[in-house]
Parts: sequence; C-alpha cells; structure tokens
Amino acid sequence: MIIPRSVRLIKEKYDHRAGPFSHLFATYEGDEVVSLDCETTSLDVNKAEIVSIAAVKIRDNKLLNSERLDIKLKPPQSLSGDSIKIHKIRETDLADGIEADYAIDQLLEFIGNRPILGYNINYDIRILDKYIRPRHGFGLPNKAIELSRIYQSTVKKPCAEADVDLRFDTISARLDIPMIKRHTALGDALTVALMYVRLKYGERPNTH
Repeated sequence: MIIPRSVRLIKEKYDHRAGPFSHLFATYEGDEVVSLDCETTSLDVNKAEIVSIAAVKIRDNKLLNSERLDIKLKPPQSLSGDSIKIHKIRETDLADGIEADYAIDQLLEFIGNRPILGYNINYDIRILDKYIRPRHGFGLPNKAIELSRIYQSTVKKPCAEADVDLRFDTISARLDIPMIKRHTALGDALTVALMYVRLKYGERPNTH
C-alpha cells in the first residue's frame, strides 16, 4: 500500500518531535525560499542516482547569491554516457566529490525548514528521499513550491481557455530570463530562482 506523502509526514513529525531534526518539521515563519536542483543519472526515480546538488536562498525579491550550496558527489555506479550527454558531468569531474551521506547532511543544514522551490520539484524530492529516509528515517518535510504552477496560474488569468506551454525553455524565454548553464544543478537552481522572483515581483509575462 502506498502511503500519501502528507500522511507519512504527520507520522514522521511525531516520530522525530524530540530528535535532532525536529526543527525541520516546524512551521516556517521567515521570509526566505530555497531554489533547489539535483542532477541525476536517470529520469527514472527508481534507477537515478545523484551526481550534484545545488541550492540558493531567496529573500523577498533578492537572490542571496553569497548563500548558496553547490555540491558534487562521488561518481555513482549508474553514471553513463547517456546521462553525461545531458548534464555534462563526467567521472573525472566528480573525482573530488563527497559521499552522498555527507552531501545530504549539508543540504538539510542549508535549507532548514524553509520552503523549497524548483522546476519539477516533486522529482527532486523523491530522489532526495531515497537518500534521506534510509539515513535519518524521514523524507524531506519542507513545503514544496512548483515554479511551473506559479507560471501557469499567472499567465492563465487573462486568457483562461488558452493552453500554457510549461517547458523550462519556454518559461525562461517568456519571462526574459537567461538560462544559466542549463542542466547543471547550480545553473538550473539560479535560473529557477530568477524566474520565481520575476513572477512574484515583476510585470506579468508576455505570452504571445
């Protein structure tokens, strides 16, 4: 039986209410969001392994570029030519990568209980849960913000019947946001952060 994530989080919050990670389950009351991206060896969650993780904090309409995380992991066994074609990360590029457990702990410390933002963020959450749950006994509890949903709700208002193109490249172009090193964890995290700020604080995008 598949347990819904919302139900599982309630149980995990109770189980970890007095543990070292109890703060991750607390309701966030600050004004920051963390843009997050993982580069992996596959788009199949069951097969994918993480090669890099990046995150950058956003406060109101500002990217806190000095407060960012950019981690490369040790090369996983599933690193292949097909995945290298996408993220351009070779085994030699991961020679100084760190162990996955250490990377996960750095990420949890960095994001705390802030909301996390991403493009197809549920994929990143499911991938990270594969590493976090065996190590700590819980999944990523943070509130998730999906960039494409914000974009869709924004452009749908003036023309509710129109189909909305939610491809990453299209959203970037419509918002006039340059793509920064596409298919790298840091580049995608920064690009998503910029698109989020534009949608939240800028002019309504031109969809024509």
